[in-house]
Amino acid sequence: MALTYSVQEELGKPAPDFSLQGVDGKTYSLASFKDRRALAVVFMCNHCPYVQAVRDRINALARDYGPRGVGLIGINPNDPVKYPDDDFESMKLEAKRLGFVFPYVQDVTQEVAKAYGAVCTPDPYVYERDAKGQLVLRYHGRIDDNWKEEAKVTRRELASALDAILSGKPVSSDQLPAMGCSIKWK
Repeated sequence: MALTYSVQEELGKPAPDFSLQGVDGKTYSLASFKDRRALAVVFMCNHCPYVQAVRDRINALARDYGPRGVGLIGINPNDPVKYPDDDFESMKLEAKRLGFVFPYVQDVTQEVAKAYGAVCTPDPYVYERDAKGQLVLRYHGRIDDNWKEEAKVTRRELASALDAILSGKPVSSDQLPAMGCSIKWK
């Protein structure tokens, strides 16, 4: 497990499109979220301890913000051959066991992760729908200030970004990088 920090992406850039199969048998793309005011794209996986520590928080974000117009999708970019805990069947089991309320999809080619600039898991991105209907990057950083112990969280940065978007305010540009396991590239 190599600790890696996310690399800041240019805020305001459009979300790269994708077409990825979910564990629910559906195929998801940006169009799947066309009615959402914002979209959180979280690169995640099954085996990373950093993801394991926050996956309930990711699920809670989807549950809490979904009714308010926010979509959330979890994308697993890891090589499932070298890391069988991250293969599609294991993803199905994990999503069912944990009761994910968001689409959990597999990036088999890893092209989506590369297009987004993702480097670690978890690696969250938040996009806001602009006046032209395009999803543009407003936040790329950590979920909160204590990945390991939820009880010690004092700053919920990803939730704050979503709150700002939903209230029509600018998202703070003070964004600290996410940290986690490096993406397991082929």
